[in-house]
Amino acid sequence: MLVIDDHPVVCRGMTSLLQGEDWVGQVWEAGTVADARRIATLEGPHVAIVDLGLPDGDGIELTAQLTAAVPGCATIVMTMTNDPDTIQAALAAGAKGYLLKDASPELLVAAVRTVASGGRALGPGVDPESRGGRPTSRGRPVDLLTERERHLLGLLARGHTNRDIAAQLSLSEKTVRNQVSIIIGKLGVTGRVQAALLARQSGLA
Repeated sequence: MLVIDDHPVVCRGMTSLLQGEDWVGQVWEAGTVADARRIATLEGPHVAIVDLGLPDGDGIELTAQLTAAVPGCATIVMTMTNDPDTIQAALAAGAKGYLLKDASPELLVAAVRTVASGGRALGPGVDPESRGGRPTSRGRPVDLLTERERHLLGLLARGHTNRDIAAQLSLSEKTVRNQVSIIIGKLGVTGRVQAALLARQSGLA
């Protein structure tokens, strides 16, 4: 199992909790997206617990990457954020679980066991409307986006950096990065390049 959180105390606490379960094998820790990718590629964990706010990237995009690149790895997003768009984006990116950080230790252990056996685990406080996974639509994937998200995607597809987009929309770079990750999750793609290609195919750029 792989625990990914940039707060060492939180990371170590979850590791200690999981190591106390006799059915849990090796537990690795990572504090960055780069470390998580490296460890996941080398070790192939069956479960990854991912925080959304990492210093060098975003947990939703990392979830999509782990889902695509590590066969059999079930991801649980564990965060303080419970807004429906973020939950939906995480599930669309491939997350099998979504828990808030105030979840009890018993709930975390139960969620890990559930996703490890192929199930889905959504904790208390997670909007039930998000339980179905990726939204369905008879239209194009971009039709799932809000008008603001389509505008942001268009800027991304035209080659603008997060800094450029932040300046144009009067937002912080962190906010732009988070919104890009939500867009990527809604579109069901694995990164900025695929999102940009889809935007061009849809006439947004």
